[in-house]
Amino acid sequence: MRVVNIKNEAQREACLARLCAEVYGHQAGIAPLATFAGVLGVLVKQEAARVVALVDGQSRPVALALLVLDEAGVGMTVMQLAELSSDSVEAPAQRLVGELALRAPLRVDAVSEAQEARFREAGITRWFQGKGGVRIGLSAKHPATGLDDLPRTLTVDEGSIVQSFKQDRAQFDDYKQRFVRGLESFPATL
Repeated sequence: MRVVNIKNEAQREACLARLCAEVYGHQAGIAPLATFAGVLGVLVKQEAARVVALVDGQSRPVALALLVLDEAGVGMTVMQLAELSSDSVEAPAQRLVGELALRAPLRVDAVSEAQEARFREAGITRWFQGKGGVRIGLSAKHPATGLDDLPRTLTVDEGSIVQSFKQDRAQFDDYKQRFVRGLESFPATL
């Protein structure tokens, strides 16, 4: 197994489309498309987002993650994480987070005790109580010592993206075609 930073533009779009579809569900309306468009149109252009995959011994992707930089450019947050069906790797999403936690200044947000437990098993060792019951976990390599010095994660305003889609039908159609094309061309190997 190894972690792959997906730099090829077509593969990145395909993997991001699949990740959005997996995270939001295939019947989620416009939310996956808005995230897809925002990440590609803003964060990837600013080199503030990466799509990574955990691949098995045959280079087949078994888990995908979207990593986004914080405002200071020192840490990365797992914004989306999805497990793909795999017979070859047990708990691939957890293993992906574990590999990333060993190498990077990683932040994760857990919305449940079960999710926090999985992240703890993956090697996220420091935890803080965030707003709205969210628990914020940091890897050992993350430089923040607490919530006070934890920079905000860069985000996109999905509501604004939906509004821009309503005003610019050509933009909407372009991202929709790219999203569908990405789903159809998801790579079997990376």
